[in-house]
Amino acid sequence: VAIPFTVLVSFTLNILLREIGAADLSGAGAAFGAVTQVGPIVTVLIVAGAGATAICADLGARTIREEIDAMRVLGIDPVHRLVVPRVLASMFVALMLNGLVCTIGIVGGFLFSVLLQDVNPGAFVNGITLLTHLPELVISEVKAGLFGLIAGLVACYLGLNVKGGPKSVGDAVNQTVVFAFMALFVVNVVVTAVGIKFAAR
Repeated sequence: VAIPFTVLVSFTLNILLREIGAADLSGAGAAFGAVTQVGPIVTVLIVAGAGATAICADLGARTIREEIDAMRVLGIDPVHRLVVPRVLASMFVALMLNGLVCTIGIVGGFLFSVLLQDVNPGAFVNGITLLTHLPELVISEVKAGLFGLIAGLVACYLGLNVKGGPKSVGDAVNQTVVFAFMALFVVNVVVTAVGIKFAAR
């Protein structure tokens, strides 16, 4: 998923840079795009689309089978036993996935730019750190951690509040995807805006 996103960004950016005679800056654009936007967005797609739906389906199935009620009767707190580990795992996976996607994005942008658009390899590598520094990487990881947290919380909430039969579990899974995407894109905009303010100082 990361490669098509990065290739699209690199391709359009390289066309623009060629027009203004600055093709050597393609590494700066590819790295900045991969770290600040492509990494977190792909993380959203994977965490919310795959991880959160699996969490919601699991908890929803447990809820309609009355396993959650049975746990409460036994004095086991479902939030402590089921929700907290899943939310923490979702955050951890999002952080790791974001780093992987950023790396794949930069490598993919390098290969695409150098092999297909004749960008100078040395200039590409030198440009990587031109716009992308530690603050951008930290903001990207903060975004990913928040995405994992929110996706996990949304999935757990909807899964534990399923009412009815198996159809309601399917509805909750669909709602998880929609609500998680909506929340995560809002968080992306807000964290990006706040991060730019702090990074500019």
